Amino acid sequence: MSKEVLAVVEIMSNEKGVDKEIIFEAIEAALATATRKSHNDELDARVSIDRHTGDYETFRRWEVVEDDVQIEENVGWYMRQMDAVEMDPHIEPGQFVEEPMESIEFGRIGAQTAKQVIIQKVREAERKKVVEEYVKRVGEILTGQVKRVDRGDVILDLGDNVDAIIPRSELINREVFKMGDRVRAYVQEVSYRPRGPQIIMSRAAKEMLIELFKIEVPEIGDDLIDIMSAARDVGLRAKVAVRANDPRLDPIGACVGMRGGRVQAVTNELNGERIDIVLWDPNDAQFVINAMAPAEVTSIMVDEDKHVMDLAVDDEQLSQAIGKNGQNIRLATELTGWELNVMSQSDMAAKHESESKDQIELFMNGLDVDEELAEVLVAEGFTSLEEVAYVPAVEMLEIEGFDEEIVTALKERAKDALLTQAIADEEKAALAEPDEDLKSLDGMTPEMAKALASKGIKSQEDLAELGTDELMEMIEIDEEAAGELILKARAPWFE
Repeated sequence: MSKEVLAVVEIMSNEKGVDKEIIFEAIEAALATATRKSHNDELDARVSIDRHTGDYETFRRWEVVEDDVQIEENVGWYMRQMDAVEMDPHIEPGQFVEEPMESIEFGRIGAQTAKQVIIQKVREAERKKVVEEYVKRVGEILTGQVKRVDRGDVILDLGDNVDAIIPRSELINREVFKMGDRVRAYVQEVSYRPRGPQIIMSRAAKEMLIELFKIEVPEIGDDLIDIMSAARDVGLRAKVAVRANDPRLDPIGACVGMRGGRVQAVTNELNGERIDIVLWDPNDAQFVINAMAPAEVTSIMVDEDKHVMDLAVDDEQLSQAIGKNGQNIRLATELTGWELNVMSQSDMAAKHESESKDQIELFMNGLDVDEELAEVLVAEGFTSLEEVAYVPAVEMLEIEGFDEEIVTALKERAKDALLTQAIADEEKAALAEPDEDLKSLDGMTPEMAKALASKGIKSQEDLAELGTDELMEMIEIDEEAAGELILKARAPWFE
């Protein structure tokens, strides 16, 4: 029987390409199952096979439980600790004690049971092997053959009996594949599922575009050129930002290739998707200007606090700058990471004039100065009382016509105005009354509702949008109570 065991292990390991240890474990499980069935499942068993000789031993085993535990089912599978200490003085509940028992013959075990267990173990091992292999290939572009199309999802055969799926949402617009077509796609995700490994691929991901350029442009693979970012309107248009690590190299020219051959190869693979290659720049404003091509930006205003840029173009170029259905501005926004607002020069001038008037009025009222001085502050880039109050005096002294006396006076007036505004805000908050739905919320006290209203949380909806930590900072409440209160406030969401 020992030789028969070793022969089965050898044959199945070679046929399935699975580690012998997996087969040994499968046979042990099958023998243990058959042993339990031969005793009508009245006992639990464990089988141990010698990996070198094929000999095997069978052990009856009991799971140790505490003395006061009531055992209602599978009585023969458990042993109370007071009885188990006779076999092992150091045994603890949850551990096992066992003793040798007669083994059943390998050739006489339930053949079907053994076969099923072995096949199941082998399949699990094969699936795990596939997952381990393809997890390493996430981020690569692979080629597969269309096996079938299921409700718009494309099932690819990657070879070696491995399938992958391109969900309909990850296909390029208007793409149609038929059985037998060879398709390239980007490996997006690999996971292990009970029914087998699942390999998700994409042709719509921007990473697909980046990887195609790495294939077509050797300089990228050699780290002479870096792709800094990419944005896609799938199937229609894309933008790619590149930079050269060698100043002698033209990154755009290298990516376009001789007579446009390289970029055309990428376009052809992406079903005709037009690709703009733009030069990345460490200066954000210049990068945005490059990203807006082919439209030419005539002026730009940057709000670093809000991470927003206003762009002005000639009136006749406005539609081109925005693009069809906002395509150009949307891609430039995604490529640069800045929120971009594009407008005509005349609109930019009107907006700038309106904002300047508001700022001039702010300084005239807040600092008690005349219009001429307020205009100087706006022209020098000041936009708020906070800037006037806290910008270093040395910077303000560089403004023509400003001396220490003027700067000191302006700073003091700005701080006084800010203090007055803060006191007014506090008084307004202190007088704030909570809404009825907040006051009537189960678990809410009048004191808590008043405290929340003073901090701007006046309604049940306001409370529902808070996190537990935020609520604990506003009022004296423990974490559990805060969580319960927020859940009650969110109850209407689920209704």
